[in-house]
Amino acid sequence: MEQSTDQPHGAGSDAPPPPPPPVQPPPVLYAQPTIIRKGRGWKYFALILLVLLVLSSLSSLEDFFGETLGVTTGIQGPARSLQEVLVESAGVTDKIAILDVRGVIYGGYVGGGDLGPVDVLRLALERAGKDAAVRAVILRIDSPGGEVLAADDIARAIADFQQEQNKPVIATMEGLAASGGYYVAAPCRWIVANPLTLTGSIGVIMSGYNYRGLMDKAGVRPVVFKSGRMKNMLSGSRAEDEIPPEEAELLNALIRETFDRFKQVIAEGRGTRLQENWQNFADGRIFLGTEALELGFIDQLGDFDDAVSKAKALVGISEASLIRYDAPRRLGGLLRLLGEAGDAKVHVDLGVNLPKMEIGRPYFLYAPGL
Repeated sequence: MEQSTDQPHGAGSDAPPPPPPPVQPPPVLYAQPTIIRKGRGWKYFALILLVLLVLSSLSSLEDFFGETLGVTTGIQGPARSLQEVLVESAGVTDKIAILDVRGVIYGGYVGGGDLGPVDVLRLALERAGKDAAVRAVILRIDSPGGEVLAADDIARAIADFQQEQNKPVIATMEGLAASGGYYVAAPCRWIVANPLTLTGSIGVIMSGYNYRGLMDKAGVRPVVFKSGRMKNMLSGSRAEDEIPPEEAELLNALIRETFDRFKQVIAEGRGTRLQENWQNFADGRIFLGTEALELGFIDQLGDFDDAVSKAKALVGISEASLIRYDAPRRLGGLLRLLGEAGDAKVHVDLGVNLPKMEIGRPYFLYAPGL
């Protein structure tokens, strides 16, 4: 019996051992890159700033080339910087300009702007006077009054405008047109008020505080150096025996002179339309539009539409477009406003929004509670 010659690979075998299996290299691991998604808010903000910059540049170029090359609408000087805005179109060339007096009347500057409210109104009247298409002006009032000088500046501007341009100004009173609010209406050619409009409050007010008693309780004594006995009039740190008796006489004389100016403006503006006893009601009291009509302080009960109709009738036209003038907002002013927004303060709402009165400054102001 034959035996197989095949022998297994073993210790006694002369055959070489089989090669070891190949070593596989470890797999290469690739790190997945982290994608950082950026918000698009900054892009929108940058785009808005770019648009504002372009608009501001175009406005400046328009002013420059308009004044340099004479490409204007006939309006020259600072009044041209006001932007005419169409409020209501009637499809005709005749226009009626609407000017607003709202809130406390003051002579300061609007935040971020280069013009104060009195300056804007003066320039608006100047532009309305130079524009032949503007036939009349409507003064829309919703104000408790304000600073004496600011109200007087507006009243003078209205009187001069009507005399020089021969264009009527019609006042329309909304919810409140008291004290200085009525002061600026008095020179107008015609005054319209709602039957429930609060008006009147004809008078002057100047206020201050005496806190010497509180200082004495706290052990605080003021030290003042002055050049004359009256230099610190209305100072609240003086005791009653330190106040010269003639100080009250001087202040009352100042108030009386300012009050006489108020009554003079009313008498010149209203003339014979006033009742003979109208000065009896010029004692600071307020009254509704119905009583104001009876006393001759206003000419008509109505609203804004009635004022528009009266303006058309006074200049003899049947239709007119309504416009207003807006002060331009430059990019620098807008950026200043954005910066001021970061300085926000917390205010406690007590349900009363009283205007701030500076000590020693006279006001034509209806300010109940002060």
